[in-house]
Amino acid sequence: MSWNSVNNILGRLQIQAQLEEQPLQILIRLWPEIVGKAIANHTQPLLIQRGILRVATPSAAWAQNLAFERQGLLVKINAALPSPVREIRFSTSGWQRPQADTPIEPTVLLEEHPSYLGTTDISGNNRNHGSINQNPHGAFTYWAEKIHKRSQNLPLCPQCQCPTPQGELQRWQVCSLCAAKQFNHQRNYGGIKDTDK
Repeated sequence: MSWNSVNNILGRLQIQAQLEEQPLQILIRLWPEIVGKAIANHTQPLLIQRGILRVATPSAAWAQNLAFERQGLLVKINAALPSPVREIRFSTSGWQRPQADTPIEPTVLLEEHPSYLGTTDISGNNRNHGSINQNPHGAFTYWAEKIHKRSQNLPLCPQCQCPTPQGELQRWQVCSLCAAKQFNHQRNYGGIKDTDK
């Protein structure tokens, strides 16, 4: 037996294995090469049924945009498959990203949050402590006293003059409520501040 015949046999087995591979398996394997990395990151081929390829997308906007490019994608897909696909349908149904692609959000410690006040001792004798569960006025008084004790040594927000944790001032130069108002205003009015009007 010569090496040529072994190579011929191996070559034929490889061709046969490729022919036996299902069209969807081929498509999934070659998907980033066929459609490009940008589209591949926002699509997942799900199944081929009766000549129709179903592809999942993360949003309806992606589905609609890709529907406009359907003919060009069909040409590329059919060039890679042994049997042609006659139609592509894009939908948000079935969209799931693999766990490996999901970015892991860092865990934020309580102490790192800008609103963290530290371990302030606000315990003490409270004459209304016994009436907290008895009436709303007692509960509010108890809460107000605790908040007052907690905020006595806090710096004031330069915009609204409310006691503000130091971390919020370092991060946004104002309290979180004033920062939220600024962010909302910038989002709604394109970065125009009240002082610019």
